[in-house]
Amino acid sequence: MALEETYAALKRFRDYVIQQSRSNLTRGGKNVTKGLYNSIKGEIITDNGYAIVGFSMDEYGQYQDQGVKGKTSSAKAPNSPFKFGSGRGKKGGLTNGIEKWVKQRGIQFKDKKTGRFLSYKGTAFLITRSIYHKGLKPSLFFTKPFEAGYKKYIDEDLMKAFGMDIDTMVDVNLKDIK
Repeated sequence: MALEETYAALKRFRDYVIQQSRSNLTRGGKNVTKGLYNSIKGEIITDNGYAIVGFSMDEYGQYQDQGVKGKTSSAKAPNSPFKFGSGRGKKGGLTNGIEKWVKQRGIQFKDKKTGRFLSYKGTAFLITRSIYHKGLKPSLFFTKPFEAGYKKYIDEDLMKAFGMDIDTMVDVNLKDIK
């Protein structure tokens, strides 16, 4: 017999976390290309009476959510597990990402001396250098909905749903015995 109510509670949790995370990206202005937005997925895996809810997203979503310590300062993200200059990241990943972001948003800085606009590449270089040294502030676009959803759907609803499933199984088994 399937744990239908339990599965439904896990599904509500998964759907809540995905929906709220996507809303947070949009509200936070971090949804230019919809790449990260569309990459947020959730899956409920059941095996031998166990159920696990797993979430996935593009890799840079973790950096947006948790923030990244800078090479010279960790003031923006002191609790982040990530740090620029650690040698673990993809070479040029930040530069390429910022360059795309600058072009999509149409951001161009002005040269102080000449008053002319810098190229997108020049603007991206300045932004990338600043982020690399100072870090990236955590947005918690995923963490907050996950924690709120866990409290609401796992701590409260899941226990009730599991209890209802157990009651149903007992009732079915009692009918089979009679």
